[in-house]
Amino acid sequence: MSASAPPAPVRSVLLYVRTRREDESRDHGRLGEPSLPAAPRPRERIPAVFACLALLVLGCAQPHGGAQHRYPYGPFFGPPPGPPLWAAPAAAAVAPPAAPPLLLLSPASDEGMWLLNQFPADRVGQKFGFRPDQAWLDHVRLSSVRLSGGCSGSFVSPGGLVLTNHHCVLDCVKQLSSRHKDFAADGFLAREPADERACTDVEVDVIEEITDVSAAVEAAGRAQSDRAANEARKAEMSRLEQACATSDKVRCDVVSLYHGGMHQLYRYHRFQDVRLVFVPESAIAFFGGDPDNFNFPRYDLDVAFVRVYRGDGTPAHTRNYLRWSQRPLGEGDLTFVSGHPGATARQTTVAQLEYERDVAVPARLYRLSELRGLLIGFQRRGAEQKRVSEPLLLEVENSLKALKGRHQALLDPALFGAKVSAERALRASVEADPAKRALVGGSWDAIARAELHLRAIRKPHFMLELGGAFHAELAAHARTLVRAAEELAKPNEVRLREYADSQLPERKQRLLSTAPISDELEVLTLTHSLTLLREELGADHPMVREILGRRSPAELAGTLIGGTKLKDVRQRRALLDGGKAAVDASTDPLVVLQRQVDPFARAVRKDYEDNVEAVEYHHGELIARARFAVLGTSTYPDATFTLRLSYGTVRGWLEEGQPVAPITTLGGVFDRATGAPPFALPKSWLAARDKLDLATPFNFCTTNDVVGGNSGSPVIDRQGEIGGVVFDGNIHSLGGGYWFDDGSNRAVAVHGAAILEVLDKIYGASRLREELTAAPAP
Repeated sequence: MSASAPPAPVRSVLLYVRTRREDESRDHGRLGEPSLPAAPRPRERIPAVFACLALLVLGCAQPHGGAQHRYPYGPFFGPPPGPPLWAAPAAAAVAPPAAPPLLLLSPASDEGMWLLNQFPADRVGQKFGFRPDQAWLDHVRLSSVRLSGGCSGSFVSPGGLVLTNHHCVLDCVKQLSSRHKDFAADGFLAREPADERACTDVEVDVIEEITDVSAAVEAAGRAQSDRAANEARKAEMSRLEQACATSDKVRCDVVSLYHGGMHQLYRYHRFQDVRLVFVPESAIAFFGGDPDNFNFPRYDLDVAFVRVYRGDGTPAHTRNYLRWSQRPLGEGDLTFVSGHPGATARQTTVAQLEYERDVAVPARLYRLSELRGLLIGFQRRGAEQKRVSEPLLLEVENSLKALKGRHQALLDPALFGAKVSAERALRASVEADPAKRALVGGSWDAIARAELHLRAIRKPHFMLELGGAFHAELAAHARTLVRAAEELAKPNEVRLREYADSQLPERKQRLLSTAPISDELEVLTLTHSLTLLREELGADHPMVREILGRRSPAELAGTLIGGTKLKDVRQRRALLDGGKAAVDASTDPLVVLQRQVDPFARAVRKDYEDNVEAVEYHHGELIARARFAVLGTSTYPDATFTLRLSYGTVRGWLEEGQPVAPITTLGGVFDRATGAPPFALPKSWLAARDKLDLATPFNFCTTNDVVGGNSGSPVIDRQGEIGGVVFDGNIHSLGGGYWFDDGSNRAVAVHGAAILEVLDKIYGASRLREELTAAPAP
């Protein structure tokens, strides 16, 4: 399992969420069917020698699920499409080119997280004998949804029913639970519509329209220094989003693709009334626990159903939805996965990967290992402590295992050496051409210098700007209130990007959530993060002295959490509505603390944006153009938590020379069960064993290219019907943020046949099963 994204921005302390940085987060009734912009035309193929180089620089999947893949901190990662700048006349040198800078893919590989308006339908047709047409692609696009916490899902009925993963809504399940009724342990089923319970922190978005805004964004940053261009592009993105988002029911995001080479404006239909319909017991949703995580064979029912509602409190009517397949997927069957992969680093430089290998990932592993130990000790205090901390521990353990796999991949000399060789070859081709050398020759060194600067500022940037020193939900709320007081008084275009008008509905939803908060857990995590602040920055750092004074981290954490009134959502609302005057006058200890920290945090953020982000953006764009000039042809951009479609087949792999079968059965879970956690089956399963068809497929693996953010993605057959739902990857997929290995990288999913079997025979969920299998209305 890949743990779902946390309910508040502070959890970016733990997880690889908004960027690759370790130390940096209408009518509700009938949805329209907008068309997508046409795909750029591919260029000619290039010589085979460069095709080989291209294969060396491609990468694979991160772990799936919100924890590793929240939407990007800012859309500043991408390279202008089209002809190299040096080939254009002077007057047109800065105009948006016609096609993205791309890498050549092997026709034999199933690699690719494809934009739906650039999907390689011909390639799929040649390989599998099925070519998805535009109607098929449009239907899949409009049936796919994104959960704001960092997961994917799909509409599976005309009544607004959404299929996703259990771990994607676990925070909601915990929020609905209490010491008297634990829905995570016992499961939840709404037998009647009135029983469906609101998930106050969950937002579901579905694409209405995609518009190419490359010309406007690129023009905004034209003929300026890296720093000024970076600020101008952000301002233009905020302006475009504000003009697009005509109400809180609409979400608009400008997304940078191909390392700045293409910018698209995504307009989403936003559902914030989302209600829980069904989740199984955690014991079966996460059967096997951490020992089985990122492994296969698996035996997990990691599924959940939620429903989106209109503004008037009635279920939304969803004309586009995926019907449940009546033909179970089998070995060798063609599969498609539609979802929102969060972040990859397949086109970054060696210097950037060295930073990940030597600094970012090890630092995350150290912090997570410490926190894991603290949480395990906390759970030993009692049943209630275990209940309130279980989601966080799952996130930490999931992230630890994922990051260990990523680090091992980065330490692999053959794989990393291939990246080095590919970069050297590309640089040599640039150096051989005087025009290219003049424009791009210094870009790799410029990025390397930016990475050195990042090493110098990463600790204060992570601790102060990204909230690493203040790991507590209430501290995150205080930070939001302090920043909102400053930012909302400014014009939209000059605000920090996360406070632009287009982002406010979701930010307010989280700030004003009525979800319960455990004071005891808050003190634990805040004590840990304040301890890290003192360790990382040193006791003599002026910010450490100002924050801690003569107090220990534990003493300060207890005082802050014990003295704050922010646990009362009415207090948070009053401060938000009161604006700067109210926040400046507040004596709440957490608000006072965040007011102290904010000037320091803003200063280090400005340093990062000017000397790291802006440099990477500009020179990454130039390198991407050079790569395109050498490699040509068409491929997908790095993942950006936007909708993508991958293709593959149900297929196992060889593990140490032995075949791994691609499908497990319901009978296998009873054979694997030991009666002790994490291999203990729920009582409901033990009682229903004799009713089940134990030969029913349970979990399966495919060659689909998926990464973090694909948790909850539907697995779709060639008829465009649901065959399962992605929830994990195998251990070989953990290096997938950097490269893709078609031979062993596998997505892992729950089989659609198993879902129907257990809904009927274990949970008595007849209403839900009938909704899933009902014939479409004439």
